[in-house]
This record gives sequence, structure tokens and C-alpha cells, in this order.
Amino acid sequence: MLRVEGLSKRFGGFTAVDNVDFALEKGEILGLIGPNGSGKSTIFNMLSGTLKPNEGSIRLDGKEIAGTPPHAICVMGVGRTFQIPRPIRRLSILENAALAGFYGQAGAVTRAQAWRSAEEALEMVGLPTDAEAAIDTLGAAGLKKLELAKALATKPSLLLADESLGGLDHSEMDQAADMLKNIREELGVTIIWVEHIMGVLMRVVDRVMVLDHGKKIAEGRPQEVAADPKVIEVYLGSDAEETAAAASRA
Repeated sequence: MLRVEGLSKRFGGFTAVDNVDFALEKGEILGLIGPNGSGKSTIFNMLSGTLKPNEGSIRLDGKEIAGTPPHAICVMGVGRTFQIPRPIRRLSILENAALAGFYGQAGAVTRAQAWRSAEEALEMVGLPTDAEAAIDTLGAAGLKKLELAKALATKPSLLLADESLGGLDHSEMDQAADMLKNIREELGVTIIWVEHIMGVLMRVVDRVMVLDHGKKIAEGRPQEVAADPKVIEVYLGSDAEETAAAASRA
């Protein structure tokens, strides 16, 4: 479904991503973790077309997409959420999702089709489909859900979920994690999930990839990665025991 080989990105003399390889099969959920500045966001930016790699290949369903503009990658089936939601506040909740559906889907999309895609996406994440429901009625959890609905309204085959749990309480985190599992199970969407809340991520993902200083230092099943001494040293630290317990429930 997705194959990344030799991916590298430099900013002047700084190497943000250094010769990273990984692959996803259809329907997988891959957790992408690592310390701040390890290259996670840079990889997302290259996968979504915001940044062009200096070297490497990104193939989606066999087609090379590295360096393709973001709007074209979105239409090809790559949806993305952002860590900080920035909805258009003068539009309603439904209009925000419909706008994403109208411009982000492949082919000629009618207004009615975009509206229907938006309603389906909002229902999936548990937000109101009332045309008058305002953005200002949403709290932190609601805004995260809207970010997800906007991505789903584009009908993605691959979803890049960036920090979906930030700013949420424990109950909201569990709901968000279950939502990602439901998206995979009900819609067949493949997911790469960047997240810092290890206790939640480890019980949801199929595999985990760990970055440090732009290099991949580990990849495998949650239980394997949680027990990796190098991962514990550079990232998990005092959270290693809790993370391992969560991984054992995956």
C-alpha cells in the first residue's frame, strides 16, 4: 500500500530525516514515535507533499508521490490531520467538513456529494450534522474530532493522524483511540499515527516505528518495541513499565 525507501530531508547542514525505510500494508495502523525533533513531523510533511525529500522514494499503491504537491496527494487518497486544529470559524461544523470533501476528493465532486461525505464523516466521529451547528460550540475534544472528520471527508485510503490526543482528558483519549480503530475497521483506512501518549497508542497500533535524530532506531510489534533497551533509553525512560503494560494489551 505504502512503501518508503531511503527517505532523507536536510535543512542546510541539518539532517532532519536520515535514510528512513518503512512499508505499510492495507488496513494497518502504524505508530510513529520518538523524542521532539526526531523527524516525525518532517516525515508527515514529506508524505503529504508539504516538503520535498532530498533523497528517497515514496510509493503509494505503486505510484511515486515524492515531491507531488499537497492538493494532488490529497486527491490521490492521503488525508491528514494537524496537531493544532484551525477550522474556518465563520463556517459551520458541517460546512468545514464539506469544504474538505469538495476539494479533497478525486474526480468531479458535486456540492451534494461533498455535503453527503461531510455528514458521513461527522457521524463517524460523533459530531452534529446540523447545518447550523457552530464551531464555537466545540471544546478541545470536539475540535480534534472535526480535524479528523475533515480528513475523512476527503475519502482517504491512507490517514496521517498527528497528535490526536493532545489536550484531551483520559476519557477523551480512550474515545479518540477507539475512533481510530473504528475508522480502520469500518472504512478500511490505513493509518500512520504520530503520538506522545504511549499508554494509549500502544494498545491500538499493529506496529511501531521509533525515530531518534532523524534515524529509525526500532520497528516492530508494540511489545517488542516497548522492551527495546535503546527505545527505553532515548524515549520511554520512566514510562517504560506503563508502556510495556499497554503494549501487552494490544
